[in-house]
Amino acid sequence: MAEKQTSLVCFVTVLLLIQVVESDIGVNWGTISLHKMSPSTVVDLLKDNKIQKVKLFDADPDVMKGLMGSGLEVMVGIPNDMLALLSSSTVASDLWVSQNVSRYMVKGGVNIRYVAVGNEPFLTSYSGQYQSYVVPAMTNLQESLAKANLARNVKLVVPCNADAYESSLPSQGTFRPELTQIITQLVSFLNSNGSPFVVNIYPFLSLYGNSDFPQDYAFFEGTTHAVTDGPNVYSNAFDGNLDTLIAALAKIGYGQMPIVIGEVGWPTDGAIGANLTAARVFNQGLVKHVLSNKGTPLRPGVPPMDVYLFSLFDEGAKSVLPGNFERHWGIFSFDGQSKYPLNLGNGPLNNAKDVQYLPYRWCVANPYKNLAEAANHFKIACSYADCTTLNYGGSCYGIGAKGNISYAFNSYYQLQKQNPRSCDFDGLGMVTFLNPSIGVCRFLVGVSDHTTSSGFRLHNNWISVLLIVLWDAWLFLM
Repeated sequence: MAEKQTSLVCFVTVLLLIQVVESDIGVNWGTISLHKMSPSTVVDLLKDNKIQKVKLFDADPDVMKGLMGSGLEVMVGIPNDMLALLSSSTVASDLWVSQNVSRYMVKGGVNIRYVAVGNEPFLTSYSGQYQSYVVPAMTNLQESLAKANLARNVKLVVPCNADAYESSLPSQGTFRPELTQIITQLVSFLNSNGSPFVVNIYPFLSLYGNSDFPQDYAFFEGTTHAVTDGPNVYSNAFDGNLDTLIAALAKIGYGQMPIVIGEVGWPTDGAIGANLTAARVFNQGLVKHVLSNKGTPLRPGVPPMDVYLFSLFDEGAKSVLPGNFERHWGIFSFDGQSKYPLNLGNGPLNNAKDVQYLPYRWCVANPYKNLAEAANHFKIACSYADCTTLNYGGSCYGIGAKGNISYAFNSYYQLQKQNPRSCDFDGLGMVTFLNPSIGVCRFLVGVSDHTTSSGFRLHNNWISVLLIVLWDAWLFLM
């Protein structure tokens, strides 16, 4: 009898452990867009697709208002350029928590689970400009959360880029030498407060930045370039990257640290290898791999706590400094329509409902005009609108000079909400009711403006001004 009871206890314990290590699939909701849908429409889209977790890069009042009462689990973000102020002033951290966390965590409010303190602040390209602010900012924010009686419910995290660690083999993973001390402090802080380590992993960038990187190793379909590391064999870059982090954490004494994937995905345009097929194969393979709960060779049966796909939508106003693909990571296009079949574990994606489009008309180059003088208009149009699909590797590359001009004209015209004057271009443009899309090159039609809360926005502006005043005062006192 005692043996049966012992076996039952062990069985129940195993079941509990299985529940603990199950992964959830969330999404990043970025808002650096040229054509924005209303937050309420986006929230409905998330709920229709049974996406329960969403990661933000700030705490935009309109977005937060749209999330009120949704029940979605939310990670709000603090931009890197606020870290210096928050690290130096408890008044500033108290104010930030009050206006961006406490304000929304009321009955029927927003279920804020995490606050991301900065976004990839240790990125190599930042040359260390944010490093010294991260832990002091977290310390102040933790005190502010405690004052607001929110420290138990809201956890501070720091999304890190995978370039924070390095190795030739996963088991040899270490943090960059100049980061070892500060990462150790950070992880100690996270561990003592029950927070996970958040990391962003992008096999696409490994492939994009290294011509020798084996393409099949970036996906989950099997590879002829498996990496053998002692007894462990890696058939995909995601597992290899994740175990490199796990090894690096072990070397500083935190080998069991819970891990959340803050960003992972594949772009659909703007570069060679960035296309609908590759994005579908990668993201579907990722979801299947994560939800199988297989874990990695160094953590078998223990997948990441959560995985946030990057991203929900394309963001046509993002910087293209890393590459033109930066504006094309969405699993949905800007208007909430799924780009390709994808099952996040809840069936096929559902499109956004009740999207209000502008009239179905387009602006194109006038075929009866000499377009020799169109170059300057093309340049100006693309400085406002997104023309990245026209470049090499893009879905509209190769549609010809006149096609390029028409694409640029139309992109600007839709951005200007089809204002008739925005299709003039000194008489070189004309409005058409015939869709000029060519093959996979889509000429878009914009969406109508959504109503924004001017009161929320005005209030938020005042908060920003006050934080700037506090920062200036601190600099003066120094």
